[in-house]
This record gives sequence, structure tokens and C-alpha cells, in this order.
Amino acid sequence: MSAPPELPDVVRRAFEVSRRAGYVSFCRNETGRLLATLAATRDGTMAEFGTGCGVGTAWLRSGVRDQRARILTAELDPRLAQAAGEIFADDPLVEVLAADWSTLLDKGPFSLLFLDSEQPGAVGVDALADLVADGGIVVLDDFTPCEQWPPVTYGRVDVLREQWLTDPRFTAVEVMVASDASTIIATKR
Repeated sequence: MSAPPELPDVVRRAFEVSRRAGYVSFCRNETGRLLATLAATRDGTMAEFGTGCGVGTAWLRSGVRDQRARILTAELDPRLAQAAGEIFADDPLVEVLAADWSTLLDKGPFSLLFLDSEQPGAVGVDALADLVADGGIVVLDDFTPCEQWPPVTYGRVDVLREQWLTDPRFTAVEVMVASDASTIIATKR
């Protein structure tokens, strides 16, 4: 697996680190471009729960325009966190922590929070609402597009998606990033 040449350098480096680590579960390029676009609108502290080898973090970093912005990212697996740390070792705007996402609880509020919808226990709207600044954005990826309401995935109501799309504390939308993938973007009111 190698990254296409049109990718930002930091993302290309993240793909190389992922390849060397044998890690193939990472942020899709379509979602990554969305993350870079949203990061370009943010200042303050951004966070990612579940770094993996840093591809999502690299996409966020590629979009940062405000040099006072900061990205904190937490990865529970120390081997993956160390691999991601290689990418950002000389970058004062990114801090990679080998820790559970909960270590970031006291480091908010966040102007942008990115996480995988499949991460157990970390994505419920009630668990995250207070971690996001007013006007801040939450991005949840790895949804399968659904055209019905209530949203159904694998024959069951997708309660997580339903919660994020209907919570009165957020204005949220599901966006297809590819024919087989969608992302929820929620802005705190």
C-alpha cells in the first residue's frame, strides 16, 4: 500500500508509517480531505480519539492554517502511538499520547473532535457534548450510508447515528464521502 502522489507530505508520511507497522485500518482519503477542510476553519485545540498510526491526525494537520492551533491525539495501543509519534516528532502543533481517549477529558473544550463511530464507549453524544466548545465540530466517520429513517444498519436501528442527528445541542448532518461511506458532522450550538 502506498499513498498517491497528490497527497500532502504529512499524509504520505503517515501512510508509510502505517505500512511499515502493518496497520491497514485508517482514515479514508475522502474523509481525510473533509478533515483537512474543517481543520482549516479551526483555531484552538483539536483532538482525535483513536490515533491508529496517525493518518487521520496527518489529515487534520495538513489543514491547519492557524499556527496557534494544537492537535492532541490519543491511541490506546502503545505500539501504534509510538509509530504515529514518529510522524509528528518535530511538529510543535501535534501531541501524540499513548493513552485511552479519556486522558483528553480535561484538555478541552475542543474546537474540532474526530473519532471513529466504531470506537466502543467513546462516541455517545452525552459523553462528548461537554468536550466540545460552542461552535465546535464533532466528526464521526466509518458509517455506512443509510437513506431511511430511523437509520438502520445490519438490520438494527443505528442508535448512535440517530442520537447524533437528533440531539438538540448539535446541528448535525450525515455526509456521504464515498458511495460506501458516510460521516456525521455535528456543530455544537
